[in-house]
Amino acid sequence: MERFCIVTNKSKDVNLEVTGHIKDYLISHGKECVVADSATGLSKESNAIGREFMSQIPEDTDCCIVLGGDGTMLQAARSVAFQDIPLLGVNLGTLGYLAEVEKSGIDEAMSRLLSGDYYVEDRMMLRGVLGDRKDYALNDIVISRASDIQAIDYNIYVNDLLLYSYHADGIIISTPTGSTGYNMSAGGPIVEPSANMTLLTPICPHTLNSRSMVLSADARIEVELLPGRSKRNPKVVAAYDGSGAIEMNSGDRMVINKSKKITKIIKFNRVSFLEVLGKKFSM
Repeated sequence: MERFCIVTNKSKDVNLEVTGHIKDYLISHGKECVVADSATGLSKESNAIGREFMSQIPEDTDCCIVLGGDGTMLQAARSVAFQDIPLLGVNLGTLGYLAEVEKSGIDEAMSRLLSGDYYVEDRMMLRGVLGDRKDYALNDIVISRASDIQAIDYNIYVNDLLLYSYHADGIIISTPTGSTGYNMSAGGPIVEPSANMTLLTPICPHTLNSRSMVLSADARIEVELLPGRSKRNPKVVAAYDGSGAIEMNSGDRMVINKSKKITKIIKFNRVSFLEVLGKKFSM
């Protein structure tokens, strides 16, 4: 690797001390390094996939080093989905499931990165299409009520066949990577992140027999928003990895399937997922 781009969550590295340290380290070892301004590209309010941010990343970048927490990693993954650039996460947040490197181990990580002592893990992504709008997610696509206390009604179709009709607060369509996020909080299963499958988890369903479902990664999922029981148009949003939220109206159908794009995450240690999970939960 010769060319690097650093993406920093400035709320985690306020004075850019860590950013500067990594940049200086790389340049001192004869590498090229630029720092992308994530102020607009990683905005949670943006409906785009960080196109302003993408333009700051040179096309010949060999690796993006992402400083922050899992949220920053997710935003960066969506931003570089079209560029096939591997990501190395440096955890400046709390749990950091996606970040491989802790702050105390940065120099060792940079040394191993430059010497080629690493491997790349491929993570599946989801693509969600609503009308003429599409976006991508590494963790999940969540369709939920925006503000009303009332639950929403929706149909779930799998490969064009009606699976179930729900009256709930929403639905989480998750990748294995996202299984330890909102999916887990909502009672969904935890899945090894390099697996290929799609998880469906209803949010607070108003029924006794609704459970999460594990589907083939190749399944075509369609969520149809139905009129509310009060016949009002419910206020509903669809969010990609917690950002890029778009409004949905009664009758809208969002199609979700496995994306052809993947997220490449740089790893140093072949530690079992269960061991990582145990360490994170014991923090």
